[in-house]
Amino acid sequence: MPTGGVHIVVRFVGARLRLFEGPDDAVGHTVGTAIVGGARSAYYVRDVSAPVWSVGAELFPGAAPLLLGVPADEFAERHISLDDLWGRDAIELQEQLALAGAADERLAIFESVLLARMPRVRGMHPAIAEALSGFDARGGVRALVARSGYSHRRFVALFRASVGLSPKRYGRILRFQSALARVAERAAPAWADLALAAGYSDQSHFNRDFRAFAGVTPGHYRDLAPLEAHHVPLRA
Repeated sequence: MPTGGVHIVVRFVGARLRLFEGPDDAVGHTVGTAIVGGARSAYYVRDVSAPVWSVGAELFPGAAPLLLGVPADEFAERHISLDDLWGRDAIELQEQLALAGAADERLAIFESVLLARMPRVRGMHPAIAEALSGFDARGGVRALVARSGYSHRRFVALFRASVGLSPKRYGRILRFQSALARVAERAAPAWADLALAAGYSDQSHFNRDFRAFAGVTPGHYRDLAPLEAHHVPLRA
């Protein structure tokens, strides 16, 4: 399910990442073994039928353009091969991880590669850094634009380039994350109260957004009781 963040994952043992267009897609398509998952506002379906060893990271908003060299909105809502962005460096990283002897060593290698690619001077646009520091999914985009001093169009373009999603859609993801945490914490939640606590106008609004982002209703999600909050198994 969507987190609003960009992910970098390197599989050093196991099959290439296989994705499906939806629950009814029986064929799917493969992406690679070193993958960038762009910021998303919808769930996706992947093959977990075989064991895989991997190392990965979820990036803070604004970090993806610095590490990957392109605006985050260019790969939003999709997965791309890290080889296409890093070339031979991505292949060498996989080889280093495969040869490493322990999990701590692999994490250290992965972290060192990410840090080495971070520019020393550049940073996030200050208007976007300011917006993210006090981002409130309930406050709306208008207040963020007003504080930035930019026009609405310019602010949204800067935000998308840093985060990958528009500020409105990013706010919806944050609100969904708040609701998801509440669903996971309660065995028998009062849905209307939970929806209001998470910032939704009513239970119907909550149900629509939850199903759009998770692919299941809140009640179905609770009944599935996933081991990890963002990963829901599909039953064949």
